[in-house]
Parts: sequence; structure tokens; C-alpha cells
Amino acid sequence: MSQSSDGSAKVAGATYTRAGQEYFQKRTLKRSAGVWGLWGLAVAAVISGDFSGWNFGIDFAGFGGMLIAFAILVVMYYGLIFSIGEMSSAMPHTGGAYSFARSAMGPWGGLVTGAAETIEYVATTAVIVYFSASYADAITAELLGVSLPAWVWWIILYLVFIALNAAGANISFKFAIVVSIISIGIILVFSAMAVFSGAFQWANLWDMAPDPGQTEFLPHGVLPILFALPFAMWFFLGIEELPLAAEESHNPVRDIPRAGLWARATLIVTGLLVLFLNTGVLGAEATGVASEPLLDGFRAIVGDGAAAVLALFALVGLLASLQGIMFAYGRNMYSLSRAGYYPRFLSLTGKRQTPWVALVVGAVIGFVALLALDTIAALNEGAGAVAGAIVLNIAVWGAVLAYFLQMVSYVILRRKFPDVARPYRSPWGVPGAIIAAAISALIFVGFLLNEAFQPAIIAIAIVYVVILVGFALFFRHRLVLSPEEEYALSGGKHGDPQAEGYDAMESEVFGGEKPQ
Repeated sequence: MSQSSDGSAKVAGATYTRAGQEYFQKRTLKRSAGVWGLWGLAVAAVISGDFSGWNFGIDFAGFGGMLIAFAILVVMYYGLIFSIGEMSSAMPHTGGAYSFARSAMGPWGGLVTGAAETIEYVATTAVIVYFSASYADAITAELLGVSLPAWVWWIILYLVFIALNAAGANISFKFAIVVSIISIGIILVFSAMAVFSGAFQWANLWDMAPDPGQTEFLPHGVLPILFALPFAMWFFLGIEELPLAAEESHNPVRDIPRAGLWARATLIVTGLLVLFLNTGVLGAEATGVASEPLLDGFRAIVGDGAAAVLALFALVGLLASLQGIMFAYGRNMYSLSRAGYYPRFLSLTGKRQTPWVALVVGAVIGFVALLALDTIAALNEGAGAVAGAIVLNIAVWGAVLAYFLQMVSYVILRRKFPDVARPYRSPWGVPGAIIAAAISALIFVGFLLNEAFQPAIIAIAIVYVVILVGFALFFRHRLVLSPEEEYALSGGKHGDPQAEGYDAMESEVFGGEKPQ
């Protein structure tokens, strides 16, 4: 690292400037979560995927193909969460994926990986708001006779959940636990009703007519399993956000890996229940094209008479994930802006010690995207579903890219920083990370081969060009020694803000006493 005459310091093509203690005092988070709060956060972020979205994979690959895709994804997420657990225990700060990649691959690698998560979480939040508005309007129209324009519902949902997330981390974690338990309860109630009512029929799993030369198990052959993988991800997408809560966890070194294990087991069980029982009630043919499969499953058992109540069940699952994913994009944007990769004002926290600015800006971006989607649907009849699918695929594409880069980071860090403290070590080690990376790459190839996914790839490429050009021309010359940057630059010796304070390396890098 070389120091310039203006007091800045240059390393790896980036320039760091002194921030001082006051900078970090305006960007503090509060430790509020134990292991169950983290479990609730992880489950809440994912659980809406059990209610809808996953089922389109059956349309591509049949029930057998979807079952294989589910098994592949279980292996990938085990390797992923084990590896993330190890890295987060070594780096107990909020950066998550960005932090891992920054230490392994430098500022550019950190930005590319962190931006992938930003895109994933902001897009996923927008999708959940979109569907939540539809369910909420159906409920109020049925029960109260009140129907509102979609954009009004979007504003209401964004405002309510910004307020919830900004009210304090303790409230956010408690809410996550409650809605996770309720959502799991709804799935268990459906499962019991499906089995004991006799609505579940084993033959329904195989009712898709096979193509010539194919079987009932794989009615469209082997290749469509590749196209089913992105939809199978909806059973688990979002669980990887746990490291983003590191600075709000009482004991991140111990509790984040433990919460990841419990959340993964929970989601495997709920995913299997829905995959088998929902499909067995509706039939594979109908499930593969259903826009609200779990809701349709309830209707198939009890009829349409309780439609509003059933819609409320589905809405609970969506709102659980809205809470969890909004938390994720807030912390992701907070950590990247605190380090200077994004505009620094995004990392400001209020009296409640929550990143309210990042929450608001992410919501504005999502709302604008939804307005664009709505305009496309209005101008092109029938294009609404296509536009919605583009946003869904953007979210999955961002996730796959972030997964791959995190696993590459894990392998590099094992070699680059072999002696740093790793309080938790992945039981699968480097082979597990390589397996997870290979499956992520396989899903990425599936995106490239499927023409339906190409608009999402084009959209995300445009976003990346804007982000990378902005970093090259402006932001890389204004980075800050946040805990994530300190860890990377010190080779793993610095980076725990709870133990060291937030400006631990500034006097080492810039000289002199720490500014007060």
C-alpha cells in the first residue's frame, strides 16, 4: 500500500481515504439476534418459495425431473452453507458475499459479487411485493369490497416493511420468528389435510403425458432437468443472507453456522412436503402451470368457499419473505456503501441503528422496476407474465453468480489465508465448495441455453455495466477502511468491529492518532 501526499492510500488499483470515528458512529448497527432470531430470518427469507414459483420446474421437467433438481439443489446448498458458515465465522462483519470475495479477489471481485447480491435481493423483494399486492387486493375485495390499484398496494407494502425493518433489529428478528412459525404451520396444516382427506393421489405425480420415447418419470427427457434447477432454487433462495446479520448477532461466530444448519433442515422438510403433497393433490400437469399452487391445493381440498381465508394463508408466506429479503438488501447495500463502493450516504443509520437510507433507496429502485413491469403489461396484452418472469429470473441469475463467486472465494481463501482463525470449519471443506460451485455453474449454463431466460441476462448485464463503469471512474478512488476492507488488507488480522472498533487500521495506514 502506497500513501499519497493528500493523505490517501492506494492498493490494488483502489484509493482509500481516512473516514474517522465520527463516520462509523453514524453507521452503527445493534446486536439483537440469537440463534433463533437468525433461524427465523433465514426461514422467513425463503418460505414464500414453498407457496409459489418452484412449481414451474415441473412444467419443464415433470415431477421426476423436479425431484432430481431438488436433490441436486440440496447438495449445492449444503456445500454453500457449510462454506459460508466457515467464512462468516472468520469474518464476523456485515459484508457477507462482498466481504468474502473482497478478501479473496480484491476490490473488483468484491464489487462484482456484492452487486450480484444487491440485484438478487432488490429484484426478489420487488417480485414478492408484486404478488403480495395481488393477494392483498383479492382479500380486501372479498371481505371488505375494497379494491385498490396495484401501485397503491406496492407503496403500502414497501412503506410498511421499511418501517418494520427501520424500527429496530430486535423487532425485525422477532417478526421473522413469528411469521416463519406461522408459515410452517400453514404448510403442516395443508400436508395433514392432503393426506387425511384422501386428496393426495400417488398417480397424480405422474399424470404428465410423456413425449415420444420418454417415460412417466422424465416425461420430457433429461435435459429439461437443467431448466428446472432455477425453479428448484425457490425452495432455498435467500438462506445465504445469514452472514449479512453478523454485526447484529450476539455471537456471530457460533450462531450463524448453527442457524444455517437448522434453517436448511427446516426448508428441506417443508420443501419435500410441498413438492410431493401439493403435486399429488393437483396433479403434475396442473401444478406445473399454476400461478398459486399451494392456494390451488387448499381449494382442491376444501373448495372455493373459503377463498379469502386461503389467500390470507398464502399472503402470510409472502410477507414473511418480504421481511427477510428486505433485511438482506438493506444490509448488503449498507456494507458496500459503508466501504465506499456505493454512495456513502446509503450506509447512514438512524437512532434505531438500522440502515434506513439503504432500505428506502432499495424500495424506490424496486418500485420503479414494478412500474416499468406494469407499463410493459399495459402496452402489450399478456406481457405481464413475461415481464414478471424476467424479474424472477434476474433474481435467480444474481443468486447463482453470487453463489459461484463465493465458492471460488472460499477455495482461494483456504490457500491465501491458511493460518487465520476459523472458529467453524466446513465439514465438506474445499471439495464441498467445488461441488457447490460446479452446480452453480451448471445452473448458469441452463440460463444461457434457455431462450426464455435471455431477457433477464440482458437486463442484468446492463445493470452491471452501469455499476462497473461508476466504480472504475469514481468510487474506486474513494474507498473507506470498513471492517471488510481491514480484514482483506491485513490478511485476516483485523476486521472484527466488536472487538477492535470500526477504525482499527486507520492510524496504521494513514499515520498519526485516530481522529475523535
